[in-house]
Amino acid sequence: MTQRPFPLVIVCLLSIRGFSTLSSAGTGVPPRNPVIPVEDYDRLDETSTPTMTTSTGTVPWCDYHSCRENQTPCEDLAASHGCSCPGFSLPEDHPLSPSLRSVTWNGSAVVVHWCAPSSYVTSYFVTVKGGEKQVVKKEQRSTTLKQIDHKAEVCVVAVNDAGESSPSCGEYNPASNSLPLAAGLIGGGLGLLLLILLVVLLCRRRRQKKREAAHI
Repeated sequence: MTQRPFPLVIVCLLSIRGFSTLSSAGTGVPPRNPVIPVEDYDRLDETSTPTMTTSTGTVPWCDYHSCRENQTPCEDLAASHGCSCPGFSLPEDHPLSPSLRSVTWNGSAVVVHWCAPSSYVTSYFVTVKGGEKQVVKKEQRSTTLKQIDHKAEVCVVAVNDAGESSPSCGEYNPASNSLPLAAGLIGGGLGLLLLILLVVLLCRRRRQKKREAAHI
């Protein structure tokens, strides 16, 4: 009788260990979907529809691009199509800075293009240092400014209820504006020069005819 408790203790320990192993294997909670890296999302091409792989399967990215204008909000696309969106900051957080893409002259106005930040945005401010300021709707990614005749800094700021983002700025050089005007002035000058030469030739021709008539 004095030797029986020891084997019983060993059997109990083995039974408890096996039960705990089976319990942990059978009641494991599946891991949450990983956070979608915003940097990878921003590098997507507008025409492609790539996917991301998670522990629960393959999830497509939503057909949304931060540089595209007047598109359906990504959260609406995610709700209706079950796709994935980049992480956005909350409405009570200051927005991140937008990304200014270009400031160019299109022949009649200065056009500003930018990309939206991964933040909650209600509008944008587009400003010319020392001059014009525009309020632009959150769906837009471009706007036109009046003709700028001098070198100027153009900035875009994202706005929400918490405040404004840091500005994203670029320098506008009006040299491109003067090209059509310069071409017109050169063309007009050449035309005027040709007209003067033609008048001179006609005058000489008339004088020559008068001299010939006088000798006769």
